[in-house]
Amino acid sequence: MSFRDFHGNADVVKRLRKMLAVDRFPHAVILAGPEGAGKYTLAQMLAKTMNCLSPVSTGGLPDYCGKCSNCTRIAQSDDLAARFTEAVEAREDLREVDKKETRILIQSHPEVMAIPPDPPQMLIKIGQVRRVIETIYYKPSEARRRVYIFTDSAFMKEAANSLLKVLEEPPDFATLFLLTTNPGELLPTIRSRSVTFSLSALPLAEVESYLAEKRPEWNVRQRQLVARLSGGAIGKAHSFDLAAYTAARADGLVLLQSAVNANDHTPLFRATEAYRAGIEGKDKTDALIRALYSLLEDLLLVTEGSPELIRNTDIVTELKKLSTQTDFEWLAHAAQGLGRVEYGMRRNLLRSLSLDAFATALER
Repeated sequence: MSFRDFHGNADVVKRLRKMLAVDRFPHAVILAGPEGAGKYTLAQMLAKTMNCLSPVSTGGLPDYCGKCSNCTRIAQSDDLAARFTEAVEAREDLREVDKKETRILIQSHPEVMAIPPDPPQMLIKIGQVRRVIETIYYKPSEARRRVYIFTDSAFMKEAANSLLKVLEEPPDFATLFLLTTNPGELLPTIRSRSVTFSLSALPLAEVESYLAEKRPEWNVRQRQLVARLSGGAIGKAHSFDLAAYTAARADGLVLLQSAVNANDHTPLFRATEAYRAGIEGKDKTDALIRALYSLLEDLLLVTEGSPELIRNTDIVTELKKLSTQTDFEWLAHAAQGLGRVEYGMRRNLLRSLSLDAFATALER
């Protein structure tokens, strides 16, 4: 791979590479953009380019070879989800006393580290930032620059304050990337000491063209659906679990139809019975909640006279039929009820009962 394989946002990528070419790269860079826009991929590419042992040029700008020992070792962390799962599983195998002191860090090269949110709270914690502080001031021995990639902007307060101290006096040989879907989540003092670059969503036609090449098993309607649901984010579109989404959406439609019809609750109880305790039940419930939000947004668009903007393009007929039984007030009430279901999930309330209560509370 090289920068030629990065999809979209050519101007942003070009500006970043130009700064590398003149050795004027910022010590702290915020990469902002929707989920799946390629923020982590781009940060990894830049880390490889900074430290490539056999640098090349593409389009007259710096690029990485992808073959040297530095490039290949850094590339071992390209699949962030897989490395994260491995790190979590490794921590689970530790003694209980060690488990509490061990933070999740991803590092396949001694000079390049990814810092993801630490479970179960899924926040970047003080222990992770302390590890950055412990290592960042040591001059790199196997590469030109130390690179730290914070994969999310969900910082604990004391962790964010500790990071600020690093940004105030960064070493010349280190670069920090802060990835976020919303730069406003970061402290203003962190933003003021960083340079922000925003990755925008790609045109739907470009995402559909990409999916036609990478996911040939999907038909045209499925590619259109995934392109809209992914919001123009290539990474999100590529990894989209269409089967899981359509299954969750089918249950979501049952819940909404039961709410507006309020006659026979048998389909409702049959659908929600599968949403039980445990990690599998949690993942399934999370998928259902996301699908319900998507359906409510599309119903609002149909109700307000903008059906051309809906994302669930393969069930337009069902949405239009359902919209004749809803109005803005009902949809707002449903969105609030769904928020309460999310809150209940965090408190470990029974999932099936919470979903049944959600649907019955909306009966007209």
